[in-house]
Amino acid sequence: MKPAAIYLNFNGTAEEAFLTYKSVFGGEFTTLQRFCDNPGSDSLPPEAREKIMHIALPLPSGPVLMATDALESAGFNLVQGNAFHIALDAENRTEAQYLFNQLSAGGKIEMDLQETSWRAYFAIFTDRFGVHWMINCDSPV
Repeated sequence: MKPAAIYLNFNGTAEEAFLTYKSVFGGEFTTLQRFCDNPGSDSLPPEAREKIMHIALPLPSGPVLMATDALESAGFNLVQGNAFHIALDAENRTEAQYLFNQLSAGGKIEMDLQETSWRAYFAIFTDRFGVHWMINCDSPV
């Protein structure tokens, strides 16, 4: 079995989110497909045709981050929730701080990056696109 992928739904901000994630993690999109690339897209409103139908960005640690713009005009009913977090395990505190600073910018911090009782450097936050993240670092430096 291949590593599991993380699939996210956005309300029209998938491209902006993934450009941000690409700037944080590096790499290249392995897929970037817009709704207009598919037959039948003429039935969508003009502003929806250029939105992301499917995008994929392999993360350095192995899994692939994927997404779509879950637009009502394309038959989706997006409900944002907190039933999941993307948990990143940083190699060191410098990497943890970088990930936290880049991903939490403009978002809502639930727990600032800090030393914990279980001796990890840890944070919980929601980015500006509504995606929930956890950053963990077990390295002492």
